[in-house]
Amino acid sequence: MIIKTQAYARAGLLGNPSDIYYGKTISIIVKNFSASIILYESPELCIESQEEDINKFKNVHDLVDKVRSHGYYGGSRLVKATIKKFYEYCKEKEIKIHNKNFTIRYFSSIPRQVGLAGSSAIITATMRALMKFYNINILKDYLPTLILSVEKEELGIRAGLQDRVAQVYEGCVYMDFNKDHMEKKGYGIYEPLDISKLPNLYIAYKTDLSKISGAVLNDTYARYLNGDKLVIDTIARIAEIAVEGKKAIMDRDYEKLNKLMNENFDNRRKIMNISQSNIEMIEIARSCGASAKFPGSGGSIIGIYDNDDVLAKLIVNLKKINVRVIKPYISN
Repeated sequence: MIIKTQAYARAGLLGNPSDIYYGKTISIIVKNFSASIILYESPELCIESQEEDINKFKNVHDLVDKVRSHGYYGGSRLVKATIKKFYEYCKEKEIKIHNKNFTIRYFSSIPRQVGLAGSSAIITATMRALMKFYNINILKDYLPTLILSVEKEELGIRAGLQDRVAQVYEGCVYMDFNKDHMEKKGYGIYEPLDISKLPNLYIAYKTDLSKISGAVLNDTYARYLNGDKLVIDTIARIAEIAVEGKKAIMDRDYEKLNKLMNENFDNRRKIMNISQSNIEMIEIARSCGASAKFPGSGGSIIGIYDNDDVLAKLIVNLKKINVRVIKPYISN
């Protein structure tokens, strides 16, 4: 039996990055890009390496091109860490698993390190494949927490639950990471929203702006822990934006939603250092009449456009700085 699973890219619509501060967010799934897993029984347990995992190059120029395209780490470490965490979860819960081995391979079309949650997609797809192979069910509310633990505990990557919740639930999800609920249950309060009520959305990304999100967020998190009032107040406002955004979506108040998306980025800019290349994308998009914010840690933007004329302007003007514009495909 061959098991095939997928997980899709994610874009933060509102509230990010408040998810690592017990905040609130709204995210959508982006089915234009996916991470796929193929798993089948085999005599030995084998993780098949992909191009970005192989440390063999034609020359130094090839090495530099590969690093620029894929970063310093491939996806096999994500798969390996997921298998370990899955095994430990089963052991902790006293769930017996059979002794059959498997071969596992991954593929991903998600642009790397541009804030579309490519790493967590590989982990989510791997976790789904393991659950099928061992015929084990994990509570849907808790599954994103387990997926997050792979990155935080196994790989030392600072991250929040938002990406994993969106990839587990799909569609559009409102998330409340209430501290008391999180500490009691181990997960937040997740509410799927009606995707038919979403406005016209675009996503634009430039792969040469890749930046590891943990490095982007570390300074802000340290300031937050040290009681920096500006950081604390700004994060609180960003979380409140998600609450207001939820109502705006339900009411189809796209003018309000447009303003909230811009405010989300403007608040983020108050407490984080943002490169000029990233700011340029935001400014060009807004000059075309669209709203613009980061869907993740940077390297891509998301926003609302009113009509096809605005979308055409976005495509033409952002192409001048080598930025690709897409309409996200969202479904449950």
